[in-house]
Amino acid sequence: MPSRAIDTPRAGSRTLPKIHTLQAGRQRLLVTPELGGSIAAWDWQRGDQWLPLFRPADLDRPDLYSTACFPLVPWSNRITGGGFEVGAARYPVAPNRAGEPYPIHGDGWLQAWTVSSQGDDRMTLELNSERFAGNPYTYRARQVLTLRENALEIELRVSNEGQQTMPFGLGLHPYFLHDANTRLQFRSRGVWLSGNDPIPTGLSRKLPDTWDYNRPASLDGPLVDNCYEGWDGLAMIVDPTRCLRLQMHTTDRSGYSLLYRPPGLGYFCLEPITHPIDAFHLPNRPGLIDLAPGEDMVLLTRFGVSDL
Repeated sequence: MPSRAIDTPRAGSRTLPKIHTLQAGRQRLLVTPELGGSIAAWDWQRGDQWLPLFRPADLDRPDLYSTACFPLVPWSNRITGGGFEVGAARYPVAPNRAGEPYPIHGDGWLQAWTVSSQGDDRMTLELNSERFAGNPYTYRARQVLTLRENALEIELRVSNEGQQTMPFGLGLHPYFLHDANTRLQFRSRGVWLSGNDPIPTGLSRKLPDTWDYNRPASLDGPLVDNCYEGWDGLAMIVDPTRCLRLQMHTTDRSGYSLLYRPPGLGYFCLEPITHPIDAFHLPNRPGLIDLAPGEDMVLLTRFGVSDL
């Protein structure tokens, strides 16, 4: 079935974003470029039903935190201190989300992306950003969304279009469904612990109780909003209730992933990222890549699906 764009109906006085649909085999992908280059749904067909693989978006809410997945560019997660330094230069960065004291997840998620090409099973989104909201970054970002055989592939690329060398990072923010029977597994050698907010206070090689996913484990438990270190780029989700198995694989093995596990809710996030939280202020700025003008970096992630 060819990809298509449809205008969604109005919700009150607000026009909802346009949805582009890709379909291949048993997969369907709904994309909302104008809403931060985000994904509204990734579904798997079983008989005459479509099963959600990502948590479906709530498009009545304009917050990207209600979508199924969105890109993190030109950095991931939070920056403290009101900004960062590069050499002798100070670059201020302001908070960018209501109720959040720190600037978070870059600014690509706050801007409308454009569709530069699309086909039956592939779509390319692009964003040209020049010091958005006073941020110090001028960059070009591109997402290539491809439905392959039993898999969704997301290539996220950023190029420094500014005049100075700057530290860059990338990530994806997918939301997965879970219930009491769901099991998650991914390898790690430690986790960045935090205080009363999610800002790291130190790296621990001992994982707290219920935080260890080196073996398949439940997603029940207290809040986790922390970065794991030593990740090998593979993660497995087994959902016996819906007879589904998901695999997430990133070939760019930075060694970092972020788990967001809110208690009492039917979803969690396992984010492939290139650097830990507040890497701008950690020794040696782990995972951040200094891109000279014209240089780029890429994060390639594949989400596989199969029936149990």
